[in-house]
Amino acid sequence: MKFRNGLDSLLRPEDSVLVLIDHQPYQLANLNSHDPQAVVNNTTALAKVAKVFNVPTILTSVVAARGGYIFPHVTEVFPDQEVIDRTLINTWQDPKVVDVVKATGRKQLVIAGLWTEICVAMPAIQAAGEGWDVTVITDACGGISVESHEVAIQRMIAAGINMMSWVALASEWQRDWARAETAFALNDALRDHLGGSAIAYLWEQQLLNTPVPGDAA
Repeated sequence: MKFRNGLDSLLRPEDSVLVLIDHQPYQLANLNSHDPQAVVNNTTALAKVAKVFNVPTILTSVVAARGGYIFPHVTEVFPDQEVIDRTLINTWQDPKVVDVVKATGRKQLVIAGLWTEICVAMPAIQAAGEGWDVTVITDACGGISVESHEVAIQRMIAAGINMMSWVALASEWQRDWARAETAFALNDALRDHLGGSAIAYLWEQQLLNTPVPGDAA
């Protein structure tokens, strides 16, 4: 197994393509590895971060007529984009999805979806075997149990797949806060989805803009 290390192994927005798989009501209804609201929040944050960095993002569902449409929180980030609806359980066996990914010309494949043990593990393992540099965003995924999610992650790690959280990905894509062209938009996404840290940031801004008592205006 080749170890993933060194500067070149870090993810770059210009080399990344994101595939969001089956974030649908049917899957969410039996999500037991995570707080469902947290997964909706994290997936929405991931979509917004990808948009900040102009990372091509493919949205795909499976049999949406029965399983429901992808969460509106996600589709509203990309309002003009077609959702690719499949019958194949393994996204990476669907030529329409794979052709769209290949057309981007990028090789750092970032994946998140429901459920981890099926709809994430299958395409991730296949794509890694075909030479793609695959990363799974674990907190925008979830399984039908804690065990099924964790075993799927172990299985994918054994296949050479990289694991990250959405905040770690955002930081890796940003890399330098001097990149003002994305820093301010990224802060907006962090503000809306980073919980306590976001509220602390807003409080900090409030205090910085609060006059000191007795100070001359």
